[in-house]
Amino acid sequence: MKFLKTLAVTATVAASALASNAEAQKMQFFRIASGSAGGTYFPMAGLLAQVISNPPGARTCAKGGNCGMENLVAIAQSAHGSVANVNSIKSDQVESGFAQSDVTFWAYSGSGPFKGKKPIKKLCVLASLYPEHVHVVAGKDRGIKSVSDLKGKSVAMGLPGSGALVGARLVVDAYGLKEKQDFKAEYVKSKTGADMIRDKHLDAFITVTGYPNASIVEMSATQGAQLVTVSGSQRDALIKKAPFYSKAVIPGGTYKGNDTDVETVAVGALWVSRNNLPEDLHYGVVKGLFGNKKAAKILANGHAKGKSMTIETAFDGVPIPLCKGAERYYKEVGAK
Repeated sequence: MKFLKTLAVTATVAASALASNAEAQKMQFFRIASGSAGGTYFPMAGLLAQVISNPPGARTCAKGGNCGMENLVAIAQSAHGSVANVNSIKSDQVESGFAQSDVTFWAYSGSGPFKGKKPIKKLCVLASLYPEHVHVVAGKDRGIKSVSDLKGKSVAMGLPGSGALVGARLVVDAYGLKEKQDFKAEYVKSKTGADMIRDKHLDAFITVTGYPNASIVEMSATQGAQLVTVSGSQRDALIKKAPFYSKAVIPGGTYKGNDTDVETVAVGALWVSRNNLPEDLHYGVVKGLFGNKKAAKILANGHAKGKSMTIETAFDGVPIPLCKGAERYYKEVGAK
């Protein structure tokens, strides 16, 4: 009898193990490469991961649980930004990532900063997310009123491999400034740049990010920050060189001490993946993003840019093909 009881317990444990293994086999992971902490990419990737996930054993959408793709576990990963993210997608290190529309096009076509490299034709777009604005941010007491005033200063240009660095170079070039010649260049993220300005080791930094940017919010509230305009003939020259950029404004009051609108340029932020993943995976991911009202509420409440992520703007500034599964979903719901 004791033997039978032991056998029954063993069988139950084995059955549970098999069930757990079967459940684990169903589980799919979907990584989202984003940007550094303190920027907009990382918190937005976290929100997307939240709304598209629906792990095995979790409550169903109907019972108040997540409404994402069944058995999907999405993970937001901190990364260096656009250029690094498309390269990670190229090497199959991640399933998806955020990238500026210009960087996405250049990577796909082997042009711009990717000239001379093999085009990354496996790239495809899940959705256009929101516009990213060039922020030229100076310390309050540095006497910087124009981008031209950066001459002779110390300026952070963004992390290597970031879209921010690409944008920063476009800005200084439009104003006729030579990197490392007319000013000292540092290659750090915006949060580090703000700290270096506070400690008198830096005068300004340039970044490309959705507003409000957490690092700039903190900087303006604690030590003060001066947003510098990108406008006039120099802005026109920048847009001519990089047509994915357009005229834009950072509204007055977005950052403490900057009460008037600041003219600048903006570029689209895209959610990019690779076409060697299952079509049904891309379909489920996009459906998890746009297919329920709960996701829209989480996004809108989670970040100011969350309100910008709608199915009506899902194709804005998309310069390369959509992922097949994403395209299937958009056609299914009649999105144009």
